[in-house]
Amino acid sequence: MPRETDHRAAEVAETVARRSYGKLVAFLAARRGDVAAAEDALADAFAAALGDWPGSGIPHNPEAWLIAVARRRLIDAARRRRTSGEAADHLRLLAGELGEAMEETAIPDKRLALMFACAHPAIDPAIRAPLILQTILGFDAVAIASAFLVSPATMGQRLVRAKHKIRHAGIPLRVPERAEMPERLDAVLTAIYAAFAGGWQDAARHNLAEETLWLGRLVVLLLPDEPEALGLLALMLHAEARCAARRDAAGAYVPLDQQDTWLWDARMIEEAEALLLRASAARVIGRYQLEAAVQSAHAARRLTGRSDWVAIERLYAALSAITDSPVVAINHAVALAETRRAEEGLARLEELAVDRRLADYQPYWAARAELLARTGQTVAADQAYRRAIGLETDPAVREYLQRRSQEL
Repeated sequence: MPRETDHRAAEVAETVARRSYGKLVAFLAARRGDVAAAEDALADAFAAALGDWPGSGIPHNPEAWLIAVARRRLIDAARRRRTSGEAADHLRLLAGELGEAMEETAIPDKRLALMFACAHPAIDPAIRAPLILQTILGFDAVAIASAFLVSPATMGQRLVRAKHKIRHAGIPLRVPERAEMPERLDAVLTAIYAAFAGGWQDAARHNLAEETLWLGRLVVLLLPDEPEALGLLALMLHAEARCAARRDAAGAYVPLDQQDTWLWDARMIEEAEALLLRASAARVIGRYQLEAAVQSAHAARRLTGRSDWVAIERLYAALSAITDSPVVAINHAVALAETRRAEEGLARLEELAVDRRLADYQPYWAARAELLARTGQTVAADQAYRRAIGLETDPAVREYLQRRSQEL
């Protein structure tokens, strides 16, 4: 039977992994530019921690301990693969870095630099955001593939190729000059939003939502007049403002239209509205500003008692025009059901059924089930609910869907 110290060591290691994985990978990869090697070395360090900490005790600074062990793994790997002459200089450099890391009480945060490196023009645009999600936030290929609606095998291969590209092309891990940022910014914002959505939807990983809010603020500090950076931060703040209302006292899931608006965080909403106002000054409309405006229209329920569905439907129509996203199209269908008839929203969902990416996408089946139920098609609605329930990973949401199915 595992000792209590084993459990405590695993708990601390898991906490450090959740909070600092990207920070540690970015620090390890910063000078050598080898993201894959940094990830491997850090994985070895975590494994060593689980074997060492139960017996020797949890170190005062777990991050510094992990960095020191990972550095040693990097030195060992360099020694094995390099010729004697080349290795000498390289090992001296690594040894010097190791000494610096062991002396530091706070690990320098190089995540933003690594994020922009992953968004370098030499990297395939389709893989930039997924690469950021894996290297900075520790998502595995399966979770990333689900978010971007591709197969895990395909995503895994693309991620490996991208890391090789960073190493062999010598892409510098630094925050780029302002002139270089526009072509990289979209991938950075996409990754931040995807990570936020993952943490926001999963109560067990809510710290991830908080982490991405911090990254969003960091980007805004770097680019205070960039409307899409402002729009993304506003979007995340609007969503995070409703965090306390998404579960009731018993932990049951509460959908947006049934949430108690008094539980919404007024300060976050006010900050989000101010950011949207700042973004509008640029007079350049983009995806995240429109998404944030949708959330603002939902927030109107605090004052009027009802979400502004007319505005929401128009905003999703505009989003559909500029993104061609099936996820946006699903939300547009739901909004059509509110502003017009449920049959019109259902017809829009039927048009999307040919998109194979939605076959295992839970929100599509949940929306379909709801609109089928509203149009009286109970048998089909029950089948769609069963599909949504089978795809849902959050127990609270799954229980909610089961209740809805039973109500048919």
